[in-house]
Amino acid sequence: MPSNKYSSQLTQNKAYGTAQAMLYATGLTEFDMVRAQVGIVSMWYDGNPCNMHLGRLADYVQASMRESIDRNNLVGMRFNTIGVSDAISMGTDGMSYSLPSRDLIADSIESVMSAHWYDGLITIPGCDKNMPGCIIAMARLNRPAIMVYGGTIGAGRTTLGPCTRTIDIECTFEAYAQYVKGEISDEERQDVVRHACPGEGACGGLYTANTMAVAIEAMGLSLPYSSSTPAADPLKLAECKQAVEAIRVLLEKDIKPKDIMTRKAFENAITVTNALGGSTNSVLHLIAMGHAVDIPIALEDFQEISRRTPYIADLRPSGKYLMADLHSIGGTPAVLKYLLAHGLIHGDIMTVTGKTLAENLAECRDLGFTEGMPSTVRKGPGPGDQGLIHSIEHPLKASGHLQILR
Repeated sequence: MPSNKYSSQLTQNKAYGTAQAMLYATGLTEFDMVRAQVGIVSMWYDGNPCNMHLGRLADYVQASMRESIDRNNLVGMRFNTIGVSDAISMGTDGMSYSLPSRDLIADSIESVMSAHWYDGLITIPGCDKNMPGCIIAMARLNRPAIMVYGGTIGAGRTTLGPCTRTIDIECTFEAYAQYVKGEISDEERQDVVRHACPGEGACGGLYTANTMAVAIEAMGLSLPYSSSTPAADPLKLAECKQAVEAIRVLLEKDIKPKDIMTRKAFENAITVTNALGGSTNSVLHLIAMGHAVDIPIALEDFQEISRRTPYIADLRPSGKYLMADLHSIGGTPAVLKYLLAHGLIHGDIMTVTGKTLAENLAECRDLGFTEGMPSTVRKGPGPGDQGLIHSIEHPLKASGHLQILR
């Protein structure tokens, strides 16, 4: 099956000369007209650290596509859609626009892809509702597609008070409460606010953005390490280049989102969310994503998987480490490999690499543990023994943190 089976409806049909004239005006050549067209959509906007760098990533994806055009035979078409920052809007009337933004993102991606007959899709989301919005659109379209997560933010630091300490966005809430109670000065509060977010990337703990990125990687819809590679790490640009090769393979093999988004894939997503202590928002997003591919995901599924999944990650907001720390000990693939080895996730699901999840994880590094030792004396995060991920034999909690109350 040709990779340009959608775009050729416009580019190879003499009746659509008007469409072809418009495409020539964008700089396409006669050679480009027979190439597959790939939509490259980002949720870039200036007003949010989760999203402010996504336009640059989209540019890099397109540039990588151009550099390898003779090999991949692809033409990249960038476009944009909206985003809403929960961290900025929460506690205000603006928060009422947060969840609707997920479906607006899905609708707008579907609209551009369908109206312009693009053959494949690379999505570049960054903030909470961005990720499920992208996946819902990918499911509806069911054309070869891959998600490149914008990445997590690095740790902030405050130097006021008795010692230097690592902080993140969560600390700004705590600082205000401490200030109101008279435990810290306004200068100390402001220092936390000023330094909690050091630059680009999504909120650093296992909040909704990082949770959904991990869940989506566990489903096979993004490349290995996508969810845990920090936004500012050069490996994020390397991922953008790898995504170009991946979309070429997906187009050639005609591997579509519905081939990847199986019930087993959703079970993987729910399992890793419970194992790491992910956001409760994952429940409503995974249900919506399942609806997009006609796979009913029920509250009972979350309860059943939570019952059999140990909670093993000392990640904020319930723990002390950040997503960037997880990256330093092997990232999401190391966790998935560990869960797979203990029979907690499915390794036979298809992924955007064109290989199964088990095949992807085979070359990934292993986690290190100090068996039987309390977490307070473990080293970490770092290579070898580490205190971020606890062993299944010595979990933080014997079952998952998500509990469905009836």
